[in-house]
Amino acid sequence: MGKPTYRIENVVATVNLGVELDLEKLAEKLPAAEYNPDQFPGLILRLQRPKVSALIFRTGKMVCTGAKSEEELKKAVKHIVKILSDHGVKITKPPEIQIQNIVASGNLKADVDIEKAALLLENAMYEPEQFPGLIYRMDNPKVVLLIFSSGKIVCTGAKKESQVQEAINKIYNILKEIGALYEETREEKPEEEAEAEEVEEIEE
Repeated sequence: MGKPTYRIENVVATVNLGVELDLEKLAEKLPAAEYNPDQFPGLILRLQRPKVSALIFRTGKMVCTGAKSEEELKKAVKHIVKILSDHGVKITKPPEIQIQNIVASGNLKADVDIEKAALLLENAMYEPEQFPGLIYRMDNPKVVLLIFSSGKIVCTGAKKESQVQEAINKIYNILKEIGALYEETREEKPEEEAEAEEVEEIEE
């Protein structure tokens, strides 16, 4: 049985630039920006490197999605600040960045007895007719884990990367203690993998 692994899929953060913005003027100057105030009040700016999307509002508040790490998020915000500064926006204070949600996919490297886990875990919900995974709400760190019988896992709600690692290692040890992990792993069912990917897309 190998050690569990994880990968950050999406970091969602709010950013405060501390300055009012003229979105009409910015939309004219930025060819890559999308701005249709009749449909959505914010300007959409998509970066290619790192691949991050920003929803920029008149108040100077932004929502950034798509970063694969905290470091990538900071790099993206720095890049956006430079783009805005180059187009006449005077940003005098460092932007306030607050991570709202980190979505990660993981692999426990072992099969999970979902029925047993559902029976023995508190704060767990399992309704196979509606969804093939077990939903487990962890208190510390405060995250939600979607656990599949293949050992694939989706973690949402973390505010730091370290919380993702902590949560996945913790659930691995808990499942091992209650005897819900199989030593021998089998090949993953395609539908389970598809479900895990579908959940990741929904969270994003």
